Amino acid sequence: MNIIGLYKIKSELEIDTIKSRVFKVLIVEDDLDICYLLSGILNKKKLASGYVNNLLDAEKALKKDTPDILILDNHLPDGLGVDFLTFIKAAYPQIKIIMITAHDTLNDKINALNKGADYFLGKPFTIAAINTTLENITH
Repeated sequence: MNIIGLYKIKSELEIDTIKSRVFKVLIVEDDLDICYLLSGILNKKKLASGYVNNLLDAEKALKKDTPDILILDNHLPDGLGVDFLTFIKAAYPQIKIIMITAHDTLNDKINALNKGADYFLGKPFTIAAINTTLENITH
């Protein structure tokens, strides 16, 4: 086998590895119904997920097992998710962040995106919107 044949096999193996990669998702949301809904959606997409209900627990979870994707609510019991974005992007720049919030004015969206959110979804969001956003991140 020549070097080109080896390169082709290696490339195919790398593609298979990428395709079989399991993305980890952390949900930071204080509404348990939304946590369950998002967990179910992620489960159907074969994405590993967990959730916490406040920013303090989110910080602990990030240190313990850094996810690939963070779904972050804005209004949480111990602060604003938008204020947490700067910390996340500084400490974990590789994490893709989906901000979800009922406060979805244009100014809220611009502020979140400027502070590091990769995607911004207003509540109530649709399952299709979540699926599309996840597809954009994982492919």
